[in-house]
Formats: sequence, C-alpha cells, structure tokens
Amino acid sequence: MNITELLVRERAAVDAALDRVLPPSDAWPSRLHRAMRYAVLGGGKRVRPILARLAHAAAGGDPEAIGEAVAGLELIHTYSLVHDDLPAMDDDVLRRGRSTVHVAFDEATAILVGDALLTAGLGLLARFPRGETWAGRRAAATALVADAVGSRGMVGGQAEDLEATGHRPGVEEAPAARLERIHRHKTGCLLRASVEIGAVLAGVDEAARAAFAAFGEGLGLAFQIADDILDATATAEELGKSPGKDARAGKLTYVTLYGLPSARVRLEELEAELVVRAGAIEGDDGALAALAHYVARRRR
Repeated sequence: MNITELLVRERAAVDAALDRVLPPSDAWPSRLHRAMRYAVLGGGKRVRPILARLAHAAAGGDPEAIGEAVAGLELIHTYSLVHDDLPAMDDDVLRRGRSTVHVAFDEATAILVGDALLTAGLGLLARFPRGETWAGRRAAATALVADAVGSRGMVGGQAEDLEATGHRPGVEEAPAARLERIHRHKTGCLLRASVEIGAVLAGVDEAARAAFAAFGEGLGLAFQIADDILDATATAEELGKSPGKDARAGKLTYVTLYGLPSARVRLEELEAELVVRAGAIEGDDGALAALAHYVARRRR
C-alpha cells in the first residue's frame, strides 16, 4: 500500500469536511470565526480523523458516511494545540509553520477559539451521521470522545505534564510510570478514541471494539514517543513548530528520561506490535498497518 497516496486522498477528504463544518469567516462573530479557520485550516497531518475513517473502513463501514462526524476530532485536537501554545501553558509562537493563534490574533481570542472548537467538535459527533438509525452509535461515539478529552483523559494528561515540567523526580516517584501515564493520557486518549469510534460507528461487537481500542492505545504511545524524538532531533522547518522546547523546559519525555537510543528502540518495538495488531483486525498489508509505519517513522 502506498501510504503517501493514501494520506493525500484522506487529507483532501478531511479538509473538505472541515471547510464545510466550520463557520464562514464573515459570519458573526467574524473575528472569532476567522481565528477558528486560521487555527484549523493552516495545515496539519489530520491523523485523528484519518484514523477514524480507516478504522471505520476496516470494520466494514463507508468512511464518507462519517466525514462530518470525524471532522469533529480535528476540531477538538486543534483546540488542544491552541490552548497548549498559550503563554500559561507551553508558551510557543510557532505551530504548523505559522504564528500560533495567540500571536496572530491575541491571547483572549485564542482562549475563545479553543472553547469554540471543543464545543463544535462534540456537537458534530452528536449530530452526525444524521438519521435515527445512527442515533445509538452517535451517542456512544460522543460519550467516548468526551471521556477521552476530559479531566481523566487528555486534559488530565496535560495537567500532569505541567506538574512534571522542571521537576526532577526522586526514585520513590517512579518517573517511568509517570511518563507513560502522561503520554497515554495527553496524547494517547484522543488517538485511541479516534480509532475506537471508527469501529463504534460501524456497529461492531464488543470484542472487535476492544481490538480497535488496543491498536489505538498503542498507536497513541508510539505517536508521542516519535514526537519526543523529533523534538530532540528535527529542525523548526521540518517540524513546523519550535524544536528543543521539551529539554529547555525540563519536560519529562522518553528522550529526557531514557536517552535518544533507548527511545528509538522502544518506538521500533511499538511499531512491530502495532503491525501485528493491525493484521489481526484487517489482514496483512492493510491501511492501519501502513499508518502505524507512518506514525513511527514520520519526520514531522
């Protein structure tokens, strides 16, 4: 499978859905809507909605039927980036190769952009796909994502990431366990949910849903370890954001805790595990396995 061609097609479908669901830039309140479109449409890998679409196809569904719903995942992800970049959080000025929202507009607008994108994303999951036959699946998908991004999921991981920043844990504080908990929540929860809702919207049974969720959980951890490695090795041009910030801020990452060689070994192990899990779901050489390779080997 040609992962490059697949991702180009999938990104085009996701971008078209995002353009449809976002309010027009000239609609009231226009400054807020311009900032929302700036944040969302300024590039991005679209990994989360693509994961949901590919998982839905692997579970026997039609990805085009869930286009608007899974666009909500990208809105929610972008909200987290906008808020992460704020001065009170990671204080970054570059995202996706452009000025962050609080720099391009202002800090108050960036806060409101995040608020609006989160609620809009959950709204899309609650409303799409339309029709009574989808009602139960819509409700399950919305609850799944709401749990994934709340205080016991992504936001909780963000909170602990802030607590751990600049702190040198002692042996009694089990830094390895803390690091994995941060990664599995801050990044992993939404990635896992993205895979799982593809299966949920396809109406699979509980055993199949658990297999998709396990693949998504492993992929989320691999994605964050790859992020840690890229932050330590890539340039700003390659990343589209400021590199080296984790080490300067004293963040707890796979690279700062284990070193670069060990982080790379762990990522290779996860990649191999994910290919096996993907094969059990959709057979050998499927789209999910190709995406696992892409996540583990990406350069930005």
